[in-house]
Amino acid sequence: MKFQNIVNVKKGENVKIYDFVNIYGCEIGDNTKIGTFVEIQKGAKIGKNCKISSHTFICEGVTIEDEVFVGHNVSFINDKYPRAAANGKLLTEGEWTLETTLVKKGASIGTSTTILSGVTIGENSIIGAGSVVTKDIPDNVIAYGNPAKVIRKI
Repeated sequence: MKFQNIVNVKKGENVKIYDFVNIYGCEIGDNTKIGTFVEIQKGAKIGKNCKISSHTFICEGVTIEDEVFVGHNVSFINDKYPRAAANGKLLTEGEWTLETTLVKKGASIGTSTTILSGVTIGENSIIGAGSVVTKDIPDNVIAYGNPAKVIRKI
């Protein structure tokens, strides 16, 4: 059984997408690999030569530059104050604030990391497995923990 919900996606050349994905309204650059059980929402941008591992969630407002590694079960968040409803009414698309996130070229994000909205992960930086990224991470460092803190320069 094969399930791929791939709708309105701008794909580069040689993109490899495995089964059981939900990918819509996004961009994926050349030679990128998207693992099983990944969701990439509209407006997200994935660069060239990236590896997005299984069970990862990339929401609207996330930009991942070229040559980025995203480990298994990584979750991005795009709203600091999420709510389902207000005043007894379910919120719709225009009734919340989208906050963008940027992962710069060559960064690596470890398994089971959560990345809050409005942050930038610096070029070539490494985020340790299980971290919670709550603020910007500079270029060329290793950071991990909850909240993620810079441990050393690379």
